[in-house]
This record gives sequence, structure tokens and C-alpha cells, in this order.
Amino acid sequence: MRGYVLKLSLGCAALALSACATVEAGAPPREIAAQSQPTAVGTVPVETAQPDWAATDPEMNAFIDDLMGQMTLQEKIGQLTLLTSDWESTGPTMRDTYQADIRAGRVGSIFNAYTADYTRQLQELAVEGTRLKIPLLFGYDVIHGHRTIFPISLGEAASWDMDAIERSARVSAAEASSEGIHWTFSPMVDIARDARWGRISEGAGEDVYLGSQVARARVRGYQGDDLGAVDTVLATAKHFAAYGAAQAGRDYHTVDISERTLRDVYLPPFKAAVDEGVATFMTSFNEYNGVPASGSRYLLTDVLRDQWGFDGFVVTDYTSINEMIPHGYSRDLQQAGEQALNAGVDMDMQGAVFMEHLKQSIDAGTASQADIDQAVRRILEMKYRLGLFEDPYRYSDNARQDATLYKPEFLEAARDVARKSMVLLKNEGNTLPLVAGAKNIALIGPLADSKADMIGSWAAAGDRQTRPVTILEGMRQRAGEGTRINYVKGASYEFASSGSTDGFAEAVAAAEQADVVVAVMGEKWDMTGEAASRTALDLPGNQQALLERLVATGKPVVLVVLSGRPNSIGWADDNVEAILHAWYPGTMGGHAVADVLFGDYNPSGKLPVTFPLTVGQEPLHYDMKNTGRPYSADNPQQKYLSRYLNTPNDPLYRFGYGLSYTNFSYSPVTLSNPTLSANGSLTASATITNTGDRAGAEVVQMYVRDLVGSVTRPVQELKGFEKVILQPGESRTVSFRIEPKDLAFTRADMSHGWEPGEFNLWIAPSSGLEASAPVTFNLTE
Repeated sequence: MRGYVLKLSLGCAALALSACATVEAGAPPREIAAQSQPTAVGTVPVETAQPDWAATDPEMNAFIDDLMGQMTLQEKIGQLTLLTSDWESTGPTMRDTYQADIRAGRVGSIFNAYTADYTRQLQELAVEGTRLKIPLLFGYDVIHGHRTIFPISLGEAASWDMDAIERSARVSAAEASSEGIHWTFSPMVDIARDARWGRISEGAGEDVYLGSQVARARVRGYQGDDLGAVDTVLATAKHFAAYGAAQAGRDYHTVDISERTLRDVYLPPFKAAVDEGVATFMTSFNEYNGVPASGSRYLLTDVLRDQWGFDGFVVTDYTSINEMIPHGYSRDLQQAGEQALNAGVDMDMQGAVFMEHLKQSIDAGTASQADIDQAVRRILEMKYRLGLFEDPYRYSDNARQDATLYKPEFLEAARDVARKSMVLLKNEGNTLPLVAGAKNIALIGPLADSKADMIGSWAAAGDRQTRPVTILEGMRQRAGEGTRINYVKGASYEFASSGSTDGFAEAVAAAEQADVVVAVMGEKWDMTGEAASRTALDLPGNQQALLERLVATGKPVVLVVLSGRPNSIGWADDNVEAILHAWYPGTMGGHAVADVLFGDYNPSGKLPVTFPLTVGQEPLHYDMKNTGRPYSADNPQQKYLSRYLNTPNDPLYRFGYGLSYTNFSYSPVTLSNPTLSANGSLTASATITNTGDRAGAEVVQMYVRDLVGSVTRPVQELKGFEKVILQPGESRTVSFRIEPKDLAFTRADMSHGWEPGEFNLWIAPSSGLEASAPVTFNLTE
């Protein structure tokens, strides 16, 4: 497998601005100093990347120059407008007003429309019915699969397997493009550190380094090597920026973070997407530094374009220009549109603000024709690069659609990624895998036989009724003759069921007759995702009460958790024999869960996010900073330390944690040199041995700590990982190369770079200062 060893340093996201002031939406662009010349020892310059698709194309430029020369102002504004289609029970149709807008050239892009026939029908309205015959661009939320649904994004990140994640995006692009889709609103690369936030399920978790690697893998998968290839789609890095830092974990809520935190935590995955050649960006709903993101020239122009050299186009999230009015930043829609355009927005999603108001702004002299022309050019360039001017219908091909959807190899890929995503959290007494002697298995819980829940949220084109394989179906197919799977729903995940004992008696009776109980519990599929924040992280409904009854039978209990976030399952950790977190595993999820439970696949997933003991610990992440009064377990009774009265500081499960059906040992870490020079590198190594009796995969992780800095530094930071497969008794030495730029951060003067000093380094199976003994090295000038 490919090892991802310090290929992307945190320096990739450095803004390296001399101050942290924000440019107001109406202000002219700020002068940006050249970033290629370091101004201080240890400064890491910002690197800009130009993907192959952005290469100069004289023929394209001439074509677009000629086309724009023929366009009216209203036609240009139409290219900046993205509207949704309507889907009804009898099939997709568009409102008559939308059809008229397309024919009038007032709409340049459509989302929520797919299938070869439907996209061709809509494309005909634009190409056959308009004066200039400019084709439509079709976008859609292809998040973790299109028709074949893979595990939710957070689950995929738990695989720590970039090849598997790229493959998932590649399959998604192939299926989506075969149904006429040109563009996906994915990947979501927001760092998320509060499990209360529903959209934690849609990203890669809490870590900057892992999140950046996942962002790159997904962009590669969606876009491939050639945007003009008919089986690829444009990717979108979203939500720019800091959407995952919503206060109280409440969706759409205010974000109030420091400039340093923005640079060091929330921007790096976006810069990674730019470096990988992502074609489009989406603005976020939140404000940053008092300015809504869709009106932030600082984010959309100063950072994204001037600092990072982004060449694609920027689309807003759904009606986010309109929402600048309730934010209190815009007095009316006309001003909101002017602020968004001036900030660097190229396309307005669904709000129709540009459509209805930009012409008046131009007439009044409050918006720039040059800004409109630049935005139009960016969008037309993407349509040209996709080959839509050459053949507007090239993606709307019924034969390709029929030959592509649900290919057997796609379904097998979804099953494989689902297995790799699952995290074994507990396995007392080797309860798993299920032994051959377990002939009577009680399968209990509201998620054990629910097709709708298997594919989770953001599976917009996924079939919830017939395609998903449930855990009951997967276990019955795998168990074979002689093994009885006795299914009882037993409980409900609905909030209203709390306190009810309906179904308990039948479930307990099944458990008492069983050799082992498999309880499949968690959250309903729409309890995570957008607008799905929670103030409790426990098992909803009456599931916990039933779980306690099942444990009381004395039979061994395996808890399989399906959810899109960390859950506070401390009681289960104390009382059940085994816990497997399966996220929402997708179309083939039932087979994948059965593969793991019966031991056909050895779980290798590791947590991409910290699991709390209780919701009161949130937001919670492994790379927090120390305090002046850190808690010490050596002095547990001392009051005046940073601690809770009723709960330990430690989480339930740490970031990077995950068990296997085998065991791995780690040798002490060795360094090629105890000193890292300013222009040099060093190598950290450890030998990993499979000490168990079956083959397994281990995600080997490297963490560092900068002990003293010009500003305080986190207690640990992930800087590299590699997934290795070892046979029983096999050993392998895993090495990580470290350069000074990999240790860069936003320093006291707000420059980005490294500082000389002493560092601790761990190579370990998870985060945590106690995971293994660190070694120390010195970084010198």
C-alpha cells in the first residue's frame, strides 16, 4: 500500500501575511508581498500550484473572447446563476418559469438534475432554445457515492487508506457522469472538532494532516488526470472557510476563531485541494471575523486567488448571498450581490440575487463590469474544458449510463471500502470474530434490518428502498446452514421512544436463547448531516435501556454502532464484550459488516475523530494545547488544576485508535540523527511486528510536539502515517522523513515557518502521550 509520509506539510496552507487584518468587502484589493522570498530564518514560502487543466489554451481564449463579445449583460449574468430543478414523484420536471429562464439565457447551470434523458432534455432548452447556444453545466451532491453508495465520508477517512478513498471518488465520478452530471459539490474538507455538529459526518474528522491527505485523494478520484474525460467530474472544495468551527456545534451558527487557528487548522485541507488541482470552491454559510464568507474578499480573493493562485471558479452555498441580510451584513439583496461579486464569488447558487439585481448594480455604478466579465470567463472556461461546447450532450448517453451504474466491480469496491472503514473499539476475550460454535445468534436493534439507514445522509441519488444490503441480510447469507440468525427489532432510535419498553420482552427472550447477541444500534440516518446537530451524543430513543437488559441476560453482547459522529458509549465500553463502529457503511454495508463479524476480514480502521466520554467534553480533539495548570493523574485529588469535577479529562477513545483481530508490537523509535539542521532532514523509524496468529493491517502513525515556541503549541500533531499489512510473525521497519518545513506553524509575528528548538516524536498505534515513549531531537538554525 502507498505510504503517506510527510508529503504535505502544514506549510502548504500558510498565508504568510504580515498582519491579520481583514479586507472589508467593499475595499480595493490589498497589496500582497511576493511570497517566494523568505523574510526571516525558518520562513516557509507559500507555493502556488497550476494544474494541467489550467494551462494556457490560445484556442480556448480566442473562442471565449469571441463568445463574450456577443453576449449581452443579461446573458453574462445568466452564466453566474445556478438554479435547482424540481423533482416530483412521477419524475423530474422543471417549473415553467425555470424553463423560460433557460431559454432566455438567464440560467447558466442547473443542479439536482440527473439521468441521461433528463439532462439531455434540459440541455436542449439551452442549446436549441437560446440565441448563443451556451450549454448548461449540471451539478449535484455526489458525496460518498452516486448510485453505488460507499461509507459516509467520515467512515472512509477511518480507513486511513488513500487508495481506497480515491477509488470511491473515482467510482462516484464514473456513475455520476454517466447520468449527465458534470460537477460534484464534494469534497467537504472542513476540519470538525465538535461531535454535536451534524456535518462532522461529511468530512474527514478533526486532524489537519489526515484531512489534507483525504482532500487530495478525493480530488484525484473525482477529476482524474483529464477534466475532458467523459467519466470525470469537476470537484468542489467546500465550505470555505471554517464552517466546522460553528459555535456550540450548531449548524449555520457563528464562527469566532483567531487568525492563527484559521491558518494552522482550518485552511490547510483547502490548500491541499488547490495543490491537487481542484476545479471549483464553495463558500461557507458562516462568517469569519465578522464578515459572511460569501462576502469575504479576504478569503475569496486575498487568500484563495492572490496567495494560493486558484484558477477555477467559486460558487456560493445554497442561498448564502441572500443570507447576508439576516447576518446583518447587507441591507438588501442588491447590496448583498454587490458584496459577493466584489469579494470574488463567481456563481450564485439558488438565491437568484445576481439574476435579479446585478444589472441594476451595473446601471447604478455600484458593481464592476470587469468583475462580471472575469467571473463569466472562469465559468465558460470550465464548460470549454469539459468539452461541452464541442458536444453539449456528450455526458447524456443512455448506453454508457446503462453500462456503468451498479457495475459488479463498483459494488465490490463499495464492500471493500466499507470493510476498511470499520473500527474495532473493544474485543474482550476475543469475542469477535464470531466462532463457528455460535449456532444461535440473536440479532437485535432498529438498525439491523433497515435498508434506508445503511447508506446514511448525503446519499442523494442512492436507492434507500431496494439496493442496500442490511446487516440481517448480510449475516444470513454468510452464516450458512446450521446457524440461526434470530432477528428482533426490540427498540427504536426515535427520540419519542425514550422511556418506552415496547419490544423489550421479545428481544430479551431471543437473547436468552442465543449463544451470542449482536445488537445493532445507533442513530437514524438523518440524525447526522446538514441541519442535524445534537446536544446529546448517547444512543437515542430507548436503545440504551434495551442494551442494558440484553447485558443483564449474561450472554456475550457485541454492539455494532451505525452513526455519523462520535457517540458517548461509555456504558457499553464498560459492559459489553465487543464494539464495532461501522458508521453508515453504504449499499454493500450488510455484507461488509458480516465479513468483519465472522472474521473473513480483519478490521483495520482507526478513528479519524476523538470519541468523548460525555457531550460535556465537546469540542474535543487530540491536538489540544496544554494549560498552565495541566491535570496529572499522579495527583488526582488536587483541585486547582484544569479538570472536571465529575469526569476525567481523557476521552473514551483517542484519535487514531482502533483494534485488530491480531496484535502488533512497536520497537523503540530510532532517529538517523538527533539534530535536524535548517537545510537538512532526518528519518524516524520503528519496527512493527505482528505478534498474533493471523494477518492484519496496521496504520502506523507519527506524532511530534514542539516543546517551546514563540506561541504555545499543541501537545501532539500527526505528521505522517503508513498502512502496513503483516503476516503472523512478520516484522517491518516503517520510516518517516522529516524536514524543517514539516514543523512550520504561524508564529508570534504571524509569519509562517519553523523555529529552532527541542521536539518530541512518537511512532505509535494512536495519538496519546502515553501511547509510546517519545524520542527527542533538536531543530537548529
